[in-house]
Amino acid sequence: MTFIMDPFMYPSIIKHGRQLDFHKLSDTLAPLAFGYPPVMNRNSPGLHDEIIRSFQLLQGDNLTPLTESMMGNLMLVFRQDHMGERLGEEGVWKSGGMYEFCSSVMFEATFLTIYGKPPLASRHSGMGTLREDFLRFDTMFPLLIAKVPIRFLRQAKASRDKMINYFLPHRMLCWSNTSMFIKRRLELLDQYDTLRDVDKAAHHFAILWASVANTVPATFWAMYYLVSHPEALEVVRQEIHDILNLSGIEFSTDKEVMLSRQQLDKLLYLESTINESLRLSSASMNIRVAQEDFSLRLDGERSVAIRKEDIIVLYPQSLHMDPEIYEEPQMFRHDRYIQNGREKTDFYKDGQKLKYYLMPFGSGSSMCPGRYFAINEIKQFLCLMLLYFDLQLEEGQTRATVDSSRAGLGILLPTKDVRFRYRPRVVKQDKCVTSATSMSSQMSD
Repeated sequence: MTFIMDPFMYPSIIKHGRQLDFHKLSDTLAPLAFGYPPVMNRNSPGLHDEIIRSFQLLQGDNLTPLTESMMGNLMLVFRQDHMGERLGEEGVWKSGGMYEFCSSVMFEATFLTIYGKPPLASRHSGMGTLREDFLRFDTMFPLLIAKVPIRFLRQAKASRDKMINYFLPHRMLCWSNTSMFIKRRLELLDQYDTLRDVDKAAHHFAILWASVANTVPATFWAMYYLVSHPEALEVVRQEIHDILNLSGIEFSTDKEVMLSRQQLDKLLYLESTINESLRLSSASMNIRVAQEDFSLRLDGERSVAIRKEDIIVLYPQSLHMDPEIYEEPQMFRHDRYIQNGREKTDFYKDGQKLKYYLMPFGSGSSMCPGRYFAINEIKQFLCLMLLYFDLQLEEGQTRATVDSSRAGLGILLPTKDVRFRYRPRVVKQDKCVTSATSMSSQMSD
């Protein structure tokens, strides 16, 4: 296994998608973890390519209905579980674990958005139990990826079996408002008679893991850094209000808000905050396996002989924490990715501009296909938290630190949960109108 530490060599590795492949390795490890048969085999001709094509339903124009659905489902969970019976009424302070809060809200809202709702109800029963099983399985996930047989991990196997049963076809057919992405996968898997119902259900369970296993900790870190930096929180909160005001929306906490995909795209400080939190918390490995002997050219002068089955690894955390690329890399700066009122994309090392400077979602053929949806989910969650709640960290806590035991698998979890306080805010329309008027005055000055 060879680690490539020079970020200027990354483009050479990434562009050799045919010789340096990820999919065969994934097709070996994913079935061990999730319990479905390998996809790239003679019994399922064309299935792998069709699965890859289905991910297009998470991108482009298909992102708009997903974003709208997620906004509605987040409002549903927030309103029923955390806002009280009536919006716009100042509530008492509540205390809780920040990671637990993010996990419970994002898990259920994402589930409803992707898989849909049960018959005759707006929310699935037993969602708390399902999330507990998910967490038990996810705790053992590093061992499964390391090829420890699941029969030796009895709790993980029991939890996986229960979650797979949740996605059996006869159950999913009763759900409504299912995303086009899942509808397409249901149709696709039904075309293969060699797949049992339990195999199809395992595929859907794998999508659940892919949808929340990294998004939840990413949401936590973005929220934690905002709440622990009140000045950044106020900048982002004002940016959200300004976007609403410029759209002619007079926000008040006694009404539900629906931020559009276009509005989310304009939240530059929020996106910079999320990118900065991803930089500080992501520790993924981009693994490639050589499919043939070939000469890999690294630059204009250097090349290296690669043998078939050689494993090449990119470890982007090394560039994320490089002080030559990022000044004071251990520090959180909410505006690190903004320059002159625009997104900053120019980062340098040794006086040369980097093509790849932020890589929390992988690269090339292994880049997360749901990355745009994930970023929008996090934006939506944070928008609602900042619009509808006052937020504080509880006193007497040490700074949150990352647990490196999952290094290589994506976003790192905190070593322990963070205690915080929250209460519903009261913001009336005239307050936002004043804000908009003040902003317009400042712009004219």
